[in-house]
Amino acid sequence: MLYIVATPIGNLEDITLRALRVLGEVDFIAAEDTRETRKLLFKYKIKKPLFSYYKDNERKMAGKILQLLKEGRKIALVSDRGTPGISDPAYLLVKLVREAKIPVASIPGACAITAALSVCGLPTTNFTFLGFLPRKKGKRRKILGELSQRSETLIFYESPFRILALLEELLGIFGERRIAICRELTKKFEETVSGALSDLLRSHREKKPKGEFVILVEGKNV
Repeated sequence: MLYIVATPIGNLEDITLRALRVLGEVDFIAAEDTRETRKLLFKYKIKKPLFSYYKDNERKMAGKILQLLKEGRKIALVSDRGTPGISDPAYLLVKLVREAKIPVASIPGACAITAALSVCGLPTTNFTFLGFLPRKKGKRRKILGELSQRSETLIFYESPFRILALLEELLGIFGERRIAICRELTKKFEETVSGALSDLLRSHREKKPKGEFVILVEGKNV
């Protein structure tokens, strides 16, 4: 059995009881960053063999994990934070494991998308998650141009190094919209601000952005 285990996006108390039980029962844990996962395991006194499974080695490690599963081992896959497969490696492994007719179980839990939606104050009936946009300006602007006519709430992830550039491009391509910006969700300095795009762009220019961001943008003609 392969277990896809969601882990906290910030506050380590957000781990589920089921996730703790599964992490304590499996034979191995495949982690995006073993150093991050050890912090979680140490807090809950779980000792299990760890090995790395991240974007640059996922094709190689997927074969190793698949072989262990065929030998009857139980393996949990975790990312640094949140749910594996949501802007984190998991798809390739899950695809190969399912093709091999080996069961895959979801151990649900924290996810920055749903956490942000629940507090953003924008419509949540329909939404589209885009993750991190391409770094190349041309590709990014092309995608934003196509998205500008969409009517549902749009969700993006962004780093503190590119948040201002994204907000400027959103204003230039989308025009004035209501948006919400969530920062450091579930952590000590958690912050969610909402309002007009131009106002939030102005306020973020006046302070040095810190932390990881989730940006939610209202759809056209909401």
